[in-house]
Amino acid sequence: MNSSTDPMDRIVVGIDGSDYSTHALQTAATFASALKLRLDVISCWSRSDIYFAAQIPVGGFPEADLLESEATRLVDEALERAFGPERPTGLSVGIRYGHPAQILVEASANARMLVVGRRGRGGFLGLRIGSVSSACVAHARCPVVVVNNPE
Repeated sequence: MNSSTDPMDRIVVGIDGSDYSTHALQTAATFASALKLRLDVISCWSRSDIYFAAQIPVGGFPEADLLESEATRLVDEALERAFGPERPTGLSVGIRYGHPAQILVEASANARMLVVGRRGRGGFLGLRIGSVSSACVAHARCPVVVVNNPE
């Protein structure tokens, strides 16, 4: 089957805007190109992530469309950092709301590979691997590549 009809002909990469996820995105694109697979970028957000990122002024929370637009802006910035103006062919982007590990593990059921950064935006700096990355390694239904930042 060709990649346009086979849902398994894709690599899923989780991004959160961190440096680790930028490198994961670049690594996933390299694999996708070499293996001639589609690249599905999934950015997972909880409502509190968006509120923090948007630096909501005192007096209220934004409407749902503002949340979506802020999430889209942050994903666009991550893609720009990873690739500049040239996006890889076969790239699709999805923004999902919920727990990142759960969303990525579910997405792994129909993927050839899942790529994540070693750590994300949250957690303790002393951890060797973040909680989302660890959960993906333990529960994903496909091979998982955990990407470290280049030193």
